[in-house]
Amino acid sequence: MILLNIMETSLPLTNPVLKFLLILVIILFAPILLNKIKIPHLLGLIIAGAVIGPNGFHLMDRDSSIILSGTAGLLYIMFLAGLEIDLADFKKNSKKSIIFGLYTFFIPMLLGIPAGIYLLGFSVPTAVLLASMFASHTLITYPLISKLGVAKNRAVNITVGGTMITDTMALLVLAAIVGMSSGTVGPEFWIQLSVSVLVSGAIIIFIFPIIARWFFKRFDDNVSQYIFVLVMVFLGAVLAELAGIEAIIGAFLAGLSLNRLIPRTSPLMNRVEFVGNAIFIPFFLIGVGMLIDYKAFFSDLDTIKVAAVMTVVATIAKFIAAWITQKTFQFSVDERRLIFGLSNAQAAATLAAVLVGYNIILGQNEAGEPIRLLNESVLNGTILMILITCTIASFVAQKGAKNIALSESTEEGESDDNDNPERILIPISNIETTDELINLSVTIKSQKNKSGLYALKIIDNNTTDEAADKKAREVLYKASVTASATDNHLNELLRYDLNIANGISSVVKEQGITDLVLGLHAKRGISDTFLGDLTEGLLSRCNTTTLIYKSSQPLSTIKRHFIIVPEKAEKEIGFPFWLVKVWNIARNTGAKLIFYANDETLNYIREIQTKHPVDCNFTTFTDWKDFLILSRDVNKDDNMIIVLSREHQVSYNKHMDEIPTYLNKYFQDNSFILVYPVQSAVENNSTIDFKNPSILEPIEKLDEIGKTIASLFRRK
Repeated sequence: MILLNIMETSLPLTNPVLKFLLILVIILFAPILLNKIKIPHLLGLIIAGAVIGPNGFHLMDRDSSIILSGTAGLLYIMFLAGLEIDLADFKKNSKKSIIFGLYTFFIPMLLGIPAGIYLLGFSVPTAVLLASMFASHTLITYPLISKLGVAKNRAVNITVGGTMITDTMALLVLAAIVGMSSGTVGPEFWIQLSVSVLVSGAIIIFIFPIIARWFFKRFDDNVSQYIFVLVMVFLGAVLAELAGIEAIIGAFLAGLSLNRLIPRTSPLMNRVEFVGNAIFIPFFLIGVGMLIDYKAFFSDLDTIKVAAVMTVVATIAKFIAAWITQKTFQFSVDERRLIFGLSNAQAAATLAAVLVGYNIILGQNEAGEPIRLLNESVLNGTILMILITCTIASFVAQKGAKNIALSESTEEGESDDNDNPERILIPISNIETTDELINLSVTIKSQKNKSGLYALKIIDNNTTDEAADKKAREVLYKASVTASATDNHLNELLRYDLNIANGISSVVKEQGITDLVLGLHAKRGISDTFLGDLTEGLLSRCNTTTLIYKSSQPLSTIKRHFIIVPEKAEKEIGFPFWLVKVWNIARNTGAKLIFYANDETLNYIREIQTKHPVDCNFTTFTDWKDFLILSRDVNKDDNMIIVLSREHQVSYNKHMDEIPTYLNKYFQDNSFILVYPVQSAVENNSTIDFKNPSILEPIEKLDEIGKTIASLFRRK
């Protein structure tokens, strides 16, 4: 009976199962088919929406379910833009973002107002509203650029920042025009709007992170965390609407506020991107396509004229803004393509403005028909403009992103994974610490290969207990699941040995391990003899970069990392290797770094920070006898990274032996990482010849920062 009901369904489809199936088929096959003819999949989804929509074959209506999913997709695009933005670059380029935002707002306004008055014969208020539609834009091509791996490019960064500025200004123009039409514009209107915008913005920027940090500390369930993120996105959108501005601004600010709490290497980020790109964003693009009425373009010459003027003026204005930005900041041609590709697509704010203007009735003509602020020709012309600008933007953005991605891969070089690979070993003994050890290991990774993680579980060789074997395999499986949630493959290693240190050191040699990540239980202290036993038992056998991690709270909720570096650390061969790991923590989590070291060491780090900016502070610190002075600065949400040394090495000092006592007594509630660098068998007063090409060759292969550090040390 159910089968008969499905088969007898008439068009447009009303059966929810069939409707959802049709959309999923489009999402699945549209990119596959269109990629073969070099058409961006984003454009393909818009075209597919036009074909199946009420103005095409009318397979389905643009009903409330499509509108709801599409709205979620639009908010998702803006949220991802705020979430993925590099905050250090964002702060560094904030002035450039403001300048671009002003360019891309005022140039369309200056061209659009005369075009509306003299070419289309509109009134001044209508022309101003029309020009504001040209000024606004939607980051429709952002998922395409992000997929190609250039979302961190400086041009993308300033365009995303400029989008918030120009869209806000365009929506304020819309509010002013609506107020003028209803006669409510006055000092009270502007005061109320300004106060409400500031209050809602302050709540999102300052209160949301506090709520999110509290939630992520107490709830580690994957589903709960993802639903919480969605709540924050829509709550930000609602607050923006209550303030009188468009919801997309609130979603973008929500992304900025959660930026540092959802690291780009975390499982949660992987889920956020996956669901958005798989479901919500395609629904939005298909919904935009359903608005297209191709019949109006043939039945009404006035619509064609309006659409042509709108499309030409909007495209030229956005290109001029991108070109001037390129010349102002000396960007490349491909970076200009990124700016133009991101800023030329019209959709969200444009649709909001045209629908509001269409619904404003100024009076009636002699025939009794309503006189609208924006007539039907503008409404239909706007839909055509959206289609054409999205088409142009998709092709241009794709070309620029591909060229930049290709040039970056050529500069970095395509190294063989088997040639000095980065391999991180995580010995696991406790299932409770597994997730955080994996998360730290993923965070410090430099290379793009997804198979550089190794989890090791050692079982006593004398045991015959099958339960121990089963439990060990369960721990390894949990580690593998955690790694896969971050899109990384974990190599599971189960070893039988009489001695844990022997087992670890043997695996280090057998697998060519470069980094070792050990875990401490969060609720247990670190014994006074721990460092000595560790040095005698493991560090003397494994000359790798070793990190010993005690997690008191999730890594993503850490506000600041205090890095305490001993004197002469920069003379150690392992200095560049652990510094890259620290830098990756900052890049992948967005947390602030505070370095405590002597001036000579800080000078090295400052130069690296200049070329690869992260949020950093530097404090001169030389007396390890006065280590407890740090307790005045370290708060509960801070993490301590203490760089130590094996005895008789260049950077060793006897006060390092007191570290366990200090940590147990004064820093019980803090997370900490003890770092043992790679060290060579050198005398106390000798130094490493960093100009020897073979010394720093492995660090150069890690990533761009590795190259910078290697070249810096060779120069020094």
